[in-house]
Amino acid sequence: MKSNVFVSRLALGIYLLIFFGYLLGPLLIMSLTAFNSNAFPSVSPWACFTFEWFQVLFHDERILNSIKNSVIIGIGTVILSVAMGLAASLVLTQVWAKWRSTYYTIIIAPILIPGVVLGISTVVFWDRLSRILGPASDALFHNGIFLTVLGQSTFIASYAMLVFVARLQRYDPGLTEAALDLGATHTQAFRKILLPFMRPAIASASVLAFLASFENYNTTTFTFGRYPTLTIELAQKVRYGINPSISALAFIIVVLTVFGAIALEAWRRNKLKALAVKEGTAPVGRSILPGFLRGNWAAVVLVLMSFAVITVFWAGQSYSPAQCKQRVLELKQAETQRRIQELQLQRQIKRQADALKGPDIFGPSSQSGTGTAGDNPFGGVFNPGNLEGQSGTGTGPTEQPKPEEEPKAAPKPSPFGGVFDPGNLDDVGGN
Repeated sequence: MKSNVFVSRLALGIYLLIFFGYLLGPLLIMSLTAFNSNAFPSVSPWACFTFEWFQVLFHDERILNSIKNSVIIGIGTVILSVAMGLAASLVLTQVWAKWRSTYYTIIIAPILIPGVVLGISTVVFWDRLSRILGPASDALFHNGIFLTVLGQSTFIASYAMLVFVARLQRYDPGLTEAALDLGATHTQAFRKILLPFMRPAIASASVLAFLASFENYNTTTFTFGRYPTLTIELAQKVRYGINPSISALAFIIVVLTVFGAIALEAWRRNKLKALAVKEGTAPVGRSILPGFLRGNWAAVVLVLMSFAVITVFWAGQSYSPAQCKQRVLELKQAETQRRIQELQLQRQIKRQADALKGPDIFGPSSQSGTGTAGDNPFGGVFNPGNLEGQSGTGTGPTEQPKPEEEPKAAPKPSPFGGVFDPGNLDDVGGN
């Protein structure tokens, strides 16, 4: 029994390790490339530890402008999407039951529509509307920020509505009815009772809407105009070549996200602890940690991460990678020189081996006409210079004098008496 439990826990641990490695591994590798001095984002080979890519990032005007545009568009999208989502969720609770499913399908439909279609339809619709209203509306209806906020809100509002619907399922309508019976108006009942109850859902929907707007690309690529967002700018940089400053930006976003999550968890645990102390159910004990750190692991991790980040950047101010880069450059030059010497040595060995082996029958010596008949067993039969020498018109690079013709041997007597000699025909024709 214990062995089965051990195997199950081991398998679960391996699965979790693979799962989180698959999710967080690329982020970890990208974060490491931000501190490597190589010009292209890479971890191996590791050159020098440096912070120069953060300086490159902070001096990149296009990236900074795109971040500003993304934040502005995100805030506008949050305001519009949360307002529309909250209104849609409230209407869903008030609409007739037989129309509720149809209304819900219509509100959810933008999530199922591709972002490309939403972007194109947004541009086309507002362009036609500006032509109807006249030139006075061109400045607004052709503004990239305005179009992007409208295009993104068409589907992000549906996400916000789902968050609000989930929260409203826990709401008791009797609270609103009781407030109305006591003389409150509908506005007062909404502001004093329903809105405080929906506050956690509003916060969650706002974060969701901002993140969905910040990372959106398909819809934004048709609507941004002269105001590119961060995703648009990064896509253009990837197309034309990137450097590790993009990794530095990714590292900053990851650190801010982790800090935000841990800070929220620390605040939540501290709030629960304060409530437990107020009710008298908090455990009593002594600890060397301050009050807000006792029993709050999230706060402890947040403090440790803060010290780690401060230490790293303080060390970066006093650490200069110039000497390391110079040493790496010298090593690369030495490696290049060594490879050049190896290639030269290999070529020299090859030339010596060719000289000892002798020219080939089809080699350069036979083709250039400089070889002699004794250099190969065929006696220079395949030498092209022989043809030039025979024709008398060749101008080869080297022409050898023709050897003196040896006297022809006397023909052997034929048993037929020269009957088949071709000269007999000439004699006959002459007669």
